[in-house]
Amino acid sequence: MKPRVIVICNQKGGVGKTTTAVTLAAGLALRKRRVLLLDLDPQGQCASALGLAQQPGAFYLFTLGLGAPETAFLEQFISQTGRPGFSLIAGNATTMAAQAMLNSQDRPVSAIRESIARFLNDRYTHIIFDTAPSVGGIQERAIWASDLAIIPTSTEYLSSDSVQKLVKTLVFLQKEKAWKGALLGVLPTFYHEQLREHRAALQDLRGGFGERVLAPIHRSAALAECPGLSMTIFEKDPTCRAAQEYSRLVDLVITHSQE
Repeated sequence: MKPRVIVICNQKGGVGKTTTAVTLAAGLALRKRRVLLLDLDPQGQCASALGLAQQPGAFYLFTLGLGAPETAFLEQFISQTGRPGFSLIAGNATTMAAQAMLNSQDRPVSAIRESIARFLNDRYTHIIFDTAPSVGGIQERAIWASDLAIIPTSTEYLSSDSVQKLVKTLVFLQKEKAWKGALLGVLPTFYHEQLREHRAALQDLRGGFGERVLAPIHRSAALAECPGLSMTIFEKDPTCRAAQEYSRLVDLVITHSQE
């Protein structure tokens, strides 16, 4: 059975995309799934968050051919995270060059799906993309390559604007580019229920996107400390509220993976 491909995306930075991608991947691995996380952000923060070195894995994934020699070469850039079932293809600054190449060569919207074709087998149960907060190039191709999209968004003033723009991109890809995937949900992050602005932002999101708005991830000191400690929230404090909230997201992804 082919793995479920999931993209974590937003056109705005600082909304918890990398935290969500890493935590979702770790949570799925804890549930005995086999997960490959692909870091498509030139900042390469997935590797840093997991205590690993940044590498040009994403660059080679998109610039090499699909033959056996190229795939064998790419294998050296699949890092084991030290967590059973959880592998990573890290990125670094060269990922920007890969995006420039995709655009300059006018590669089709299906380019990333074609690049990951070598992994669309029973080796993994889930492939997760962490994407950069940018428009054009890699993000749209990563969305098209995915079965499900999750849009993290901070609960602050006008947070729904960036979500609305990305949802329009999803609709465009469905109608004009024959994308067969779907929006799994909008994920409010950094939520502090005692702040009026956050409550208003959450209400605005629910007013605009209805049932597509998932249960929020509350602001958490433990969660904020995780990258500096090279730990996931499930390792640092598995009983805290943020860990329980991300566990519910893992449950949702598993449910949709079985459909």
